[in-house]
Amino acid sequence: MTMDAAVDTGAVNPDPPTARLSSDQRPVVLDVKNVSLSFGGVKAIQDVSFDIRKGEVRAIIGPNGAGKTSMLNVINGFYHPQHGTITWHGQERKQMRPHIAATQGIARTFQNVALFQGMSTLDNIMSGRSLKMKSNFLFQLIHYGPARNEEIEHRRKVEEIIDFLEIQAIRRTPVGRLPYGLKKRVELGRALAMEPELLLLDEPMAGMNLEEKEDMSRFIIDVNDQFGTTIALIEHDMGVVMDLSDRVVVLDHGELIADGTPNEVQANQNVIDAYLGVAH
Repeated sequence: MTMDAAVDTGAVNPDPPTARLSSDQRPVVLDVKNVSLSFGGVKAIQDVSFDIRKGEVRAIIGPNGAGKTSMLNVINGFYHPQHGTITWHGQERKQMRPHIAATQGIARTFQNVALFQGMSTLDNIMSGRSLKMKSNFLFQLIHYGPARNEEIEHRRKVEEIIDFLEIQAIRRTPVGRLPYGLKKRVELGRALAMEPELLLLDEPMAGMNLEEKEDMSRFIIDVNDQFGTTIALIEHDMGVVMDLSDRVVVLDHGELIADGTPNEVQANQNVIDAYLGVAH
C-alpha cells in the first residue's frame, strides 16, 4: 500500500487479515538460511538462520561486533555471504545488489546518517524517489512533458511523507544545519519515499535523547500499522525493543544465540550472559 492510499482512504492498515494474525501465522517474506560471512580470517556471521514475516517488526540485537549490521548488509545485497542463502518471497537471491534490492521493495537507513548535507530536507527525501522515475532522461533534463507531470506526482508523495513525519518547518532547510535527531527523521523519510515492503533500520535511535526516541518510536509504529510495512531493526535500547518488536533475533560474535518473542529473549540465560548482563 502506498502512503497516499493511506491518506486518501483513511485506512489504518492495508491488510487487516494479516494484521490480525500472530507473528508465527504470517507468511514469510524473507528467509535467511545458514548464512556465513567472513572477511579474511574474521568470521562476521556464522551459520545464522531466521526469517522475517509479513507485517511484523523484527528486532536484531546483540553486543557490539555481534554481526548485526553485517546481517543487514547481507539482506540488502551490499555483502554476499560465502555460505547459505537469502530467499525473498520464495525466490532464492544470488549476488543481489543494493539497487536491485531497492527496486524489489527493500529499503534501509544507516547507523551513521548518510544524507546529502548541502541539499534540503525536501530534496533529500525526493532522492528516494529516483528508482521510481520512469520518464525519458532527456525529458528529465529539460523538465518537459511526461517528466514534468511525473515530478509533480513524486513531489506530492514527498510532501505527504514530510507531513507524516511532522517536518514541514524544515522542508527547505539544508540537512547539514539540522540537529542529529531531525537528520535521522529525514533519513527515515528518504527510505519511506521508496515505498518499501521491507524497511531495514540500523540503530534508528542512536545518539537521540529521550524525547527524540519517543518520536522515532511513534513513527516506526505508525509506519508498521498504517502502511503495513515490514520492519527489521537493529537497536541497543532494550526498552525500545520490548515496546516495538514482535520477535527478536540475538547475535553474539556472529552466531545466533536466541530467537523468539521479546519476553522469551529477555529471559534467555544465554542472552543475559552475553548481552543483557553487560553494561552497554
